[in-house]
Amino acid sequence: MRSEARKVLIKYWGYPEFRPMQEDIIVSVAEGHDTLALLPTGGGKSICFQVPALMSEGTCIVVTPLIALMKDQVANLKKTGIKAAALYTGMHRSEIDSIYSRVVAGEYKFFYVSPERIDTDVFREIIGRVKVNLLAIDEAHCVSQWGYDFRPPYLRIAEIRPWLPGVPVLALTATATPSVVTDIMDKLAFRKNRVFKTTFERSNLSYSVVREYDKPTYLMRFFLETKGSGIVYVRSRKKTRELAEVLTKKGISATYYHAGLDSQIRDERQKLWTTGQVKVMVATNAFGMGIDKPDVRKVIHYDLPDCIESYFQEAGRAGRDRKPSEALLMYNDLDIANAKERLSDSYPPIQTIRSIYNTLGNYFQLPEGSGKDMSYDFKIADFASSYNFKVMEVFSAIRILEREGFLIYIESAGQYSKLFVLMGREELYRFMVENPQSERIVKEILRSYSGVFTDYVNINEAMLAKRADLKTEEVIKQLELLNRLKLISYIPIRKLPQLVYTVGRQRAEHIQLSDKNYRFLKEAAEKRLDALIHFITDNLKCRSQQLLAYFGEPKSRRCGICDVCIGQNKVNLNDIEFEQLVEHIKGLLLAKPRNLYELVPACSPFKEEQVIDVLRWLMDNNKVSRDKKEMLFWHDQLNLAFE
Repeated sequence: MRSEARKVLIKYWGYPEFRPMQEDIIVSVAEGHDTLALLPTGGGKSICFQVPALMSEGTCIVVTPLIALMKDQVANLKKTGIKAAALYTGMHRSEIDSIYSRVVAGEYKFFYVSPERIDTDVFREIIGRVKVNLLAIDEAHCVSQWGYDFRPPYLRIAEIRPWLPGVPVLALTATATPSVVTDIMDKLAFRKNRVFKTTFERSNLSYSVVREYDKPTYLMRFFLETKGSGIVYVRSRKKTRELAEVLTKKGISATYYHAGLDSQIRDERQKLWTTGQVKVMVATNAFGMGIDKPDVRKVIHYDLPDCIESYFQEAGRAGRDRKPSEALLMYNDLDIANAKERLSDSYPPIQTIRSIYNTLGNYFQLPEGSGKDMSYDFKIADFASSYNFKVMEVFSAIRILEREGFLIYIESAGQYSKLFVLMGREELYRFMVENPQSERIVKEILRSYSGVFTDYVNINEAMLAKRADLKTEEVIKQLELLNRLKLISYIPIRKLPQLVYTVGRQRAEHIQLSDKNYRFLKEAAEKRLDALIHFITDNLKCRSQQLLAYFGEPKSRRCGICDVCIGQNKVNLNDIEFEQLVEHIKGLLLAKPRNLYELVPACSPFKEEQVIDVLRWLMDNNKVSRDKKEMLFWHDQLNLAFE
């Protein structure tokens, strides 16, 4: 079995060996065991389900909430000659029907679906007619209410298992705490718990946290003094553009990326950055999924992330080639205050959520019970302005309604228009003879795109127009005509964000949001924010040790390269002595403020220079302060940040 797995790996990917733990996970799945795999970002999760699926007959169903990742993996599989398709909310009905018919015919080896699609009668009817060899659940932390990205549709996955008797489940995630790990296996109805986990330690990645008020200057100096490509994560789309412009003016090649940009612009900018033509990508968290750039030397969080899970995943995009890399997080007291306010705004009152849902129905002029699977162009800012809602209030309400399975909000519009030729070749040639006015565009379609008779293909109307020596408007009119005549199925590109109703419009009072579940989710989010704030303000413990402890590895060693370790390395003490002296000084100063001459003798048997070195380190890290009378006192930065 192991030798067969290696043959598949070499044949399709050209790798001679598996990464740590991959082979054990593959063997477990191939033997039919339900398996949970915890692999860090860049650890090669997709190989873990793609290899065993290719080792046996049938189709692998892959559940993932990340549309961009679906598209990326399907495209990569097709490049290697493996047939795959993706089905997600917001697709055109004709495209969905085409994919379902080909799934039933057994034409796809991999069938990617969004979790919302699983909870439909048609999906369950379809999979009952398909030979499925594996059910892979990516981003499996979404199944747990304890997880940072909980999605209720994931809870319905276990319900399809009776339709797939004997089919093993492989759940994969890069970020799960011990409680989430247990919850995942329970919610997915594992027949027997089996977990494979590699260490989350990244020995080549140095984590640093900087308390900084002049962030632009610090960032500029950081990039001017270091080499290699980097990602700068910010929270707002506006800031991506502004910061990229500032860096460019200082001679640092940079561009920006967010979900609101045209899909072709996003692709172009990602390519410029991936190929090294641009050094720095300033982006929102929309940038990152599916990126396969091993030599990212720096990941900078210019703004606070939402939680440790998000931070760890984003920071982990640095140094995937195992070479020394840096993860830098900048913050100040205002950032902490804003994070607390943002958390509060993210959970508007239940009555407000119901009101926004009802107003959305009026906005789209939807009668009750209608709209299921319908997609609408939607600009949050325009809607909020029209009905005097706050933009953040609307965004948060939609995200909660999305988690509860009522809506889907797709910020990124479709990447391309799509086309599928419905007629056979002979019928099409007969049509061209009888309709010479359409001959030019039909011939150009057949010249430009292969596979149009068997599947939907991405097309570019402007490129077709140039090749056919026509205006783009003429090409679009011709395609629309051919679509009406049912010669082709033509799906024009959608340029605006989309709001999709996953169920027909409900009465506002029927929007059942459990107060208990609502409070549970809010309290879980508050705990994650508390953990993040503790991480950034704890300057006494190795950053890597803090992160590993959070993810269930409490006995890790100091990394020696984070900002905390570098500071401690300057003090001539070992780890145990350093911690003992810090705790001793803390106890003395919490009892009462003291001057240096009182403190040094009270720290016996430590030497005077050791006490002074540790004090200097504590003052540099805002743990000890000194007033005008030279009195030293313990300065609890965390409490001050919450005042």
